[in-house]
Amino acid sequence: MKPFTFEDLPNILGTLSLRVENIERLLKEIKNKPPEPEDAGLMTIIEASKLIRLSVPTIYSKVCRNEIPVSKQGKRLYFLRSDLLEWIKSGRIKTVSEIRQEVEQRFNR
Repeated sequence: MKPFTFEDLPNILGTLSLRVENIERLLKEIKNKPPEPEDAGLMTIIEASKLIRLSVPTIYSKVCRNEIPVSKQGKRLYFLRSDLLEWIKSGRIKTVSEIRQEVEQRFNR
């Protein structure tokens, strides 16, 4: 690194000022962003019951009947948030207009 002269000071201060502004902006963005847990997608059975609004015993019975996506390690059950949301979406019942559109698309091929 070369030594700076007095004439270099205005340029150096301008550069430093821009960098400090960028750092402040980034810090504000980080501060306003909600923290995500390290394992944001991984849930226990209690957290899963709150998400899908079913009781813990109901979830246990669905796990026994292989009706709900689950991972098991030893005696513990773990659920992925994305899997549970996809499972909920897969049970969606189509409206009459959606069914009508599908039929029309099949016949128009």
